[in-house]
Amino acid sequence: MSTIGPGGAVTNTRSELTILALNSGSSSLKFGLYRVSASRTGALLSGVAESIGEPGGKFHVRNSQGGALTCDTAPIPSQRDAIIRIGTLLEASQTPTPAAIGHRIVHGGPGLRQHCVIDEQVMQKLDSASAFAPLHIPAALSVIRFAQEHFPGLPQMACFDTTFHAGMPDVARLLPIPQALRAEGIERYGFHGLSCESIVHQLGTNLPDRLIIAHLGNGASVTAVKDGKSVDTSMGLTPSGGIIMGTRTGDLDPGILVYLMREKKYDAVALEEMIDHRSGLIGISGISSDMRRLHDAASTSPDARLAIDMFCYSVRKQIAAMMATLGGADMIVFTGGIGENDSEVRAEICAGLSWCGIRIGETVESTASRVLVNILPSQEDEQIARHTWALSPVS
Repeated sequence: MSTIGPGGAVTNTRSELTILALNSGSSSLKFGLYRVSASRTGALLSGVAESIGEPGGKFHVRNSQGGALTCDTAPIPSQRDAIIRIGTLLEASQTPTPAAIGHRIVHGGPGLRQHCVIDEQVMQKLDSASAFAPLHIPAALSVIRFAQEHFPGLPQMACFDTTFHAGMPDVARLLPIPQALRAEGIERYGFHGLSCESIVHQLGTNLPDRLIIAHLGNGASVTAVKDGKSVDTSMGLTPSGGIIMGTRTGDLDPGILVYLMREKKYDAVALEEMIDHRSGLIGISGISSDMRRLHDAASTSPDARLAIDMFCYSVRKQIAAMMATLGGADMIVFTGGIGENDSEVRAEICAGLSWCGIRIGETVESTASRVLVNILPSQEDEQIARHTWALSPVS
């Protein structure tokens, strides 16, 4: 099983390769076709299949300049159908044939901590890890199998969101539970690792010694990065922990779960439904998990306003906690759908951190703030392409 480590550094030489990156969700499949070499990663096209298995399916594709190639609104019954649509698109667009395929895998469990070539042993380990992320891993396994079927013979790589955090120190990685449970792999794994890697890559020579990455979207986390390496992060064993998210609780008093089991007779299925689907912004507001809708409703709905305020408060607390981990901060990067696009949320988060020298609106060129604030796009798919290139056979 070939692997590369958390930093993703590549010192060997390979020719330029065309890489297909697949980023699967429970009801979506993002993809990108890239030309990758040792010095650059360039997109040939990118797109997304949305609302898979639902009546209102969408298939959007853009070219390398960002122009629309395809914008279809028709049902996409399954992940398999989405793969077929992608394969048909690649054939019709006359783009170069992919040399390899890279997959984003949210969680590899204790047995898969480094990016690797997918073989039968890896598939078995992924199947065993499904209990760690039941929302994500079964869908990813389906996409891998369908891609193997539709693109026979192409090497395929697993790129893990947990890899970037695999080297966290024990004081951050281990959980305060009995040793026997820790020995079974119950620990803090951390997620959004490919996004964090992409931020480190984009900063390049401007990478500060003490960096905090706030990946804010429907799923959200805050990560402390020291000298380019993750040293702590807000998510834990699963992507349900940490800060408040669109439909997920984030951190909870564990006694709440015991109470619900004992007094309300919740079983594992009911707890999972409450934690992952009915809480967070949707649970607080009763309106939506979409921050845009909450902004629209905030002037007339106190619950929508409260959901926004609680989200910002939760992120602010985690940023301050990561400052304690790092002994301060040199830069905060906002990324993800909310982090990149919601200036009101960024302003509210930063307004409560003025005591440590953060000034909203500061850029990496500014010297007026002790902690620089930056906004960078999450480039998970490009990072998948780079790792897949590095794992591909030398040509």
